[in-house]
Amino acid sequence: MTAGRQPDQIRGDRMRADQIRGDRIPADRIPADRLRTDRIPADWIRTVCEQALAAHDCPSVSVAVVERGEVVLAEAFGLADIASGRPATPATVYGLASVTKPFTAAAVRRTADEGLLDLDAPVPMPVPGHHSAALGPQLAHPAPTHRQLLSHRAGLAPYYDFHYLDEDRPRAPRIDPAPYLGQVRAPGTDFAYANLGYLLAARELERSTGRSLADVVREKVCAPLGLDSWHLGDSHRDTYPGPAPTAVRYTSDGRAYPSYTVSHPGATLGWATAADTALFASVHGQLAAAEDGLRELGTVTPHLGYGLGWCVSTGPGPRILSHGGGGPGVAAFTASVPELELAVAVLCNSTDKAARDAVVAELLGELVPGFGPEQISPVASEPGDGREPRLPESGKWTGSLATPEGELPAVLTLGTDGHAVLEVADERAEAIATASSTGSPSGGLRADFPLQLPTLDARINSPRLALVLNPGSATGATDATLEGLAHAYKAGDREGRLGAFLSHRCVLRRD
Repeated sequence: MTAGRQPDQIRGDRMRADQIRGDRIPADRIPADRLRTDRIPADWIRTVCEQALAAHDCPSVSVAVVERGEVVLAEAFGLADIASGRPATPATVYGLASVTKPFTAAAVRRTADEGLLDLDAPVPMPVPGHHSAALGPQLAHPAPTHRQLLSHRAGLAPYYDFHYLDEDRPRAPRIDPAPYLGQVRAPGTDFAYANLGYLLAARELERSTGRSLADVVREKVCAPLGLDSWHLGDSHRDTYPGPAPTAVRYTSDGRAYPSYTVSHPGATLGWATAADTALFASVHGQLAAAEDGLRELGTVTPHLGYGLGWCVSTGPGPRILSHGGGGPGVAAFTASVPELELAVAVLCNSTDKAARDAVVAELLGELVPGFGPEQISPVASEPGDGREPRLPESGKWTGSLATPEGELPAVLTLGTDGHAVLEVADERAEAIATASSTGSPSGGLRADFPLQLPTLDARINSPRLALVLNPGSATGATDATLEGLAHAYKAGDREGRLGAFLSHRCVLRRD
C-alpha cells in the first residue's frame, strides 16, 4: 500500500497484466501527513472509529480512502489480537467475506477479455439428470451464463457453509454443496443472492485457464495493481503467507474463531488490507470494460441494482458501486464513486456488522454528496402489486421437504392470526407467520421455526428452519399449493459459531 501514489495504470479501458507496480512502502511507514485528506481530519476519523468500536464491542477497524488513485487515508484502531494485545495497523490483513466477490468477478472479466471464456456462454450445471437432492426435480431451465452467475441471476438458491479447522477438538464433517446446486427459477429472471454462483464461475474459470482461482486473481487482478496483501484461503494468524499479520476473527461476544474453509472460496475467503481493498475498488473499471460489468443490472431494491460483482446505486446522486461482506469474525465493506474518483474500505474483525456500518455511514456521509444508506444496502425489498399482503388460507397444509437424504414429510397448520405449527418427520415447532405480497389473491408466508432438520448436514450447526413459501408455481399449481424454500440455518454466533445456510425445496398442499 502506498500513500500519495497511484497504482500503475493506463488511462484507457484496460490494465495490462505486465504493468506491475515497483517498490512499495509498508503502511505503518507512510508519513502521517500523507495519510490524510482535508475532508477527513485525523481527530474526526479517530473519534468515529473509536466510538463505533466501543458502542458495538468490536475489537478493531481498519479504514482506507483513495482519491484520484492515491491512498489519502489509511488508519486502524483497536486490537487485531485481543489475547496478545497486538494492535491493528494499516498493514493488518483482514478477512473480506463477500467482498471477495468483486475480486473473483474481475478475474472472470479479465479472462473473458483475453478470449479464454465468454461471459454470455452457458455454464453447465453439475447436477446429472437435472435433479438436485435438496431442491427436487429441476425444470428444463437453460444453463446460466457467467454473467448471470456473477450477478446473482442464475436461478440458484441461497447457500453457504463453514468448515472449522479446530486443532483441539474433533472436526465436524464437511458439507458437500453438490446436493444444493440446482435452479429454483429460470436464469435471467429475479435477483437472488447465491454464493454457489461464484462456486460455479470459479470452477469454469479454473477449467478455462488451467490455473487455480487464487493464482488467476493474483496474476490478472492483484499483480497489475500491486496489491501484495491479497490472498485467498483459510489462512489465519501466523499461517497467513502474505507480508503482514492478520486480524484474528471474533464472534459477536469476543471469542476467537479457529481457521475455517468453505466450499465457495471465490465468494467468501479473500483477505487484504483496507488500503489494497480500496485501491482495487478505485480502479475496477480499468481491469475490464467498466460499462460491460454494469449492464443488465439485476434489481435488488428500488435504489440498488447488482452488476458483475458490484451493487450499483440506481437513484439520484453520484453512482456508487459497493459490496459488503459478513461471516465468522468478518465485517467488510468497500465502495467506489467513479464520478468523484473516490473509493473507501472499512474492515472489522467481528461477526457483528454494527461497528462497520456506523463507520461506513459517517465516512460516506462526509465524502459523498446526498449519500443515503439505501444507496449501498444489499437487503432486497420484497416486490409487491400494491395490495396489502395476506396470509394463505388458514388450516392444514401437507406435503414434503426435499433433502440430500430423501423427502421428509411436512405438515403446516396455520391459524387465522398467523400462529403456525410445523411438523417435519418427528420434529415439531411453533412460530408466527408473516404475510408476503405475491400478486395472488391468497398471499405467501414467511415463518422462522426453532426446528432442526433431522439430516446430517443440518445437525452440524443449523438448528433453525425458515419457510419462505408462495402460492402457485411454474408447474401450474393454484392457490391450493404453497411452494418455496425451507432454509436450515443458525442465527448469529453469540452462542457457538455461525452455521451453514442450507436451502431445501418445500411443497405443501391445502387439505
